[in-house]
Amino acid sequence: MLLERARRTGRVNVAQVSEELHLAAETIRRDLKDLERQGLVRRVYGGAVAVERLSFESALSVRSTRRQAQKNRIAASAVTFVKEAESVYIDEGFLPSLVAHQLPADRPLTVVTSSLVTAQALVERPEITVLVVGGRVRAETVANVDHWAVAMLDTLVLDLAFMGGNGMSIERGVTVPDGAVAAVKSAAMRVSRRRILIADSSKYGMDSFVRFAQLDDFERLVTDDGLPMDQAALLHEHGVDVTRA
Repeated sequence: MLLERARRTGRVNVAQVSEELHLAAETIRRDLKDLERQGLVRRVYGGAVAVERLSFESALSVRSTRRQAQKNRIAASAVTFVKEAESVYIDEGFLPSLVAHQLPADRPLTVVTSSLVTAQALVERPEITVLVVGGRVRAETVANVDHWAVAMLDTLVLDLAFMGGNGMSIERGVTVPDGAVAAVKSAAMRVSRRRILIADSSKYGMDSFVRFAQLDDFERLVTDDGLPMDQAALLHEHGVDVTRA
């Protein structure tokens, strides 16, 4: 029940569940600890959040309710690294869509994306040309995958890619729950001269099912100030520059 609630709402609050179910808070914490040992949730202050795995991936509607302030800061910081790029890849996902909304409006840009949500948000901006890579639309992210998307990306040469992930760690790199998603992300990485990883700090130390990149494949990680300074320093030692927004 706790796992199902975490996956449905994105978070389990110990005090709230204790009151609703008339269970001792310690009982709920013990159950959450067991789920954490299995890699299904990650405990946070006051409760736990669901970890995205092979059998579970949260929908955009849920992602848009989590850590909104942090994600807005990350997006605002990330767009400062567009610099002189003329062609930009925007990955699927809620945080990349926030980056898209904050792209500079003072000069022309060509934006390539697999996300129908991002394409819709940008299509009415006259200074931006939008290219959508084709393929099968995944309901979870409303984005295109499979060989059609990979084939189109392989014909392009892009200046910059803003990439997201479901988990990131020094040991296992940047991971996602779905192999088809990983293939599109890998293709975007291959054809982009510069790559920036955007991810909120809750993703750090988490591992999903399929790796599509190592952390040092990116010129920079843009995250929030929830990432401890000592971990940012450790990432720097491993060749990853970090911006904590």
